Amino acid sequence: MSSDTPSKVQTRHLKRNAFLYVRQSSLRQVFENSESTKRQYDLRQRAISLGWRVDQVIVIDSDQGQSGKSSADREGFQRLVTEVSLGRAGIVMGLEVSRLARNSSDWHRLLEICALTDTLVLDDDGLYDPAHFNDRLLLGLKGTMSEAELHVIRARLRGGIINKARRGELEMRLPIGFVYDAEGRVRLDPDTSIQTSLHQLFSAFRRTGSAVATVKEFREQGLKFPRRIYHGPNKGDVVWDELQHSRVLWVLHHPRYAGAFCFGRTHTRLRPDGHQTFVKLPPEEWTALIRDAHEGYITWEQFEQNNQRLRDNALAHGAEREKGPPREGPALLQGLAVCAQCGERMTVRYHQRGERLMPDYLCQARSIQRGQPACQHIPGNSLDDAIGKLLIDTVTPLTLEVALAVQTELESRCDEAERLRSHEVERARYQSDLARQRFMHVDPGNRLVADTLEAEWNQALRALADAKERYEKQRQSDHAGLTDEQRGAILALATDFPRLWNDPRTPQRERKRMARLLIADVTLLKSAELRAQIRFKGGATHALTLPLPKSAWMLRQTPKTVVAEIDRLLDDHTEGEIANLLNGKGMISGEGKRFNRTMVARIRSNYGLQARYSRLRARGMLTLAEIAKRLDISTSTAKTWRCAGLLRPHRYNDRGETLFEQPGPDTPIKYQYQRNQRKNRAKSMSSAVGRNSLNS
Repeated sequence: MSSDTPSKVQTRHLKRNAFLYVRQSSLRQVFENSESTKRQYDLRQRAISLGWRVDQVIVIDSDQGQSGKSSADREGFQRLVTEVSLGRAGIVMGLEVSRLARNSSDWHRLLEICALTDTLVLDDDGLYDPAHFNDRLLLGLKGTMSEAELHVIRARLRGGIINKARRGELEMRLPIGFVYDAEGRVRLDPDTSIQTSLHQLFSAFRRTGSAVATVKEFREQGLKFPRRIYHGPNKGDVVWDELQHSRVLWVLHHPRYAGAFCFGRTHTRLRPDGHQTFVKLPPEEWTALIRDAHEGYITWEQFEQNNQRLRDNALAHGAEREKGPPREGPALLQGLAVCAQCGERMTVRYHQRGERLMPDYLCQARSIQRGQPACQHIPGNSLDDAIGKLLIDTVTPLTLEVALAVQTELESRCDEAERLRSHEVERARYQSDLARQRFMHVDPGNRLVADTLEAEWNQALRALADAKERYEKQRQSDHAGLTDEQRGAILALATDFPRLWNDPRTPQRERKRMARLLIADVTLLKSAELRAQIRFKGGATHALTLPLPKSAWMLRQTPKTVVAEIDRLLDDHTEGEIANLLNGKGMISGEGKRFNRTMVARIRSNYGLQARYSRLRARGMLTLAEIAKRLDISTSTAKTWRCAGLLRPHRYNDRGETLFEQPGPDTPIKYQYQRNQRKNRAKSMSSAVGRNSLNS
């Protein structure tokens, strides 16, 4: 900075406004460091002494209480930069560089704009022109030192925190379920309802194996989950809300619940827009992890098992769609089926067949990733049945243990839920008693306070009545659902694994969970037959060979015996007569329907059977015209001969159309002889009638 400070202020500068930027880093500094704020406002007199009018001095102090490490969310600084870039500022004033910016990027950007628009910079040390090299160099050094100062302060504070965290002595905000005692040690929350809720969450996740299923169980049981308020006027209070899926994941991922002290699970990064983002780090990159540092709700082994299960569940939504939690669908090998051709996990598809939902196992990894045809598409109904039968036949020694675990789980669920609901009633009663005490201790003459406390008491009484009603209603429902007969049925199922497996009331999700306890994976190969290689958890393997399931058209195909019977009957019967004969024998079509003439005709056509007309023609039979021509008579005479029995007709359809057997050579003589006999009988009868009339 040159010594001729007044010469830097030119008339062109005085024609523009002077901007004074005032900022303190936190609200605490605003209220406590008032002298620094006063010094910043006093810079207005410096501008007036340099020649600016009072109305030209504009104070920007909207960024009070905000850090200068970034320009993001600092509206005042952004307004200052805008005014400078538009050429409206003759000078920019700040008590020191750190008031304007603690970030070199923001500071040098402001200097660059000031140099382009011929704007001066003033601080407590002097006046600078960013267009001059020496002044620009000095301002750049000041900005770098300001940023370094912030880094040194942060490094000192951070170093102390990390040192204390590595010893496990750093006091941090504890998750719900933990408190600090008088000596600063971490203890379980003395509120038994909070402890019971957390135990219920962990046990529900162990049973269901899914965070979503845990939320559903809490909703079905009408249970609430605690949450501590950390900000605002009610800081430190515990509220009870509906359990959310994100809350379950947060609890399951938190090492504190396993009794471990941890620090540095996330890393803060600054985005280009100035906002911060938090990145989760793997456990090996945490700053500190001390196991068994205090009491916990689960062991570290259970914590790792829960996280592994969550990772397996997350793979259901990844590219390979491996495993995932057991779903409600009937596919027993969901997440267990492996393609024998490419080694990828097979996905599940369902199709409707009648009223049943049928599973299919499809390997489409190459189809999705590379556009190649799908490896295999295997119908899974018969495969699931065979594996279910294998489990029943193979796992007989484990039947009692599995059934006893199911029995114990069913008996304990209602008791756990009832204890949680009783805690909710106790909390409501405590709040009601507390509101009553407040109301009773208030001065009756102070009606404003008394009315407010009375309203709070009434609200607490209503909450208590609602809690009691929910408790009694759910209690009656639980006891109504577990009668002595049902307990006997549960005990019977507990000693019979095949009955438990085949019971239609057993959910598909539970069957899959039982299968996963025993089976590691199943490798499938579809060729001339279906081959399944089952690998059990203990390392044993078993191979299954099954015939390929019939396709839909094969299942609806007409039985071969029916086709052969139709072929035999076509020699002597029409299609309508054949339908009646088949129905009389109790035969049905491939679709399970009774026969009619149209169905018989369609079967004859589809299977290429020779028609009855062709069969009769092959036997030498003639049409009416052909028979008349052969005998050298008219067609009416031929019909007369048929009625007289001289010609033998054969029907070839249900419309009465016929073919005739070829007549013998004496057919006309026979007809003439029969006609003469009829004439003689007629003459004799007329003579007899005449004699009788003469005698009378």
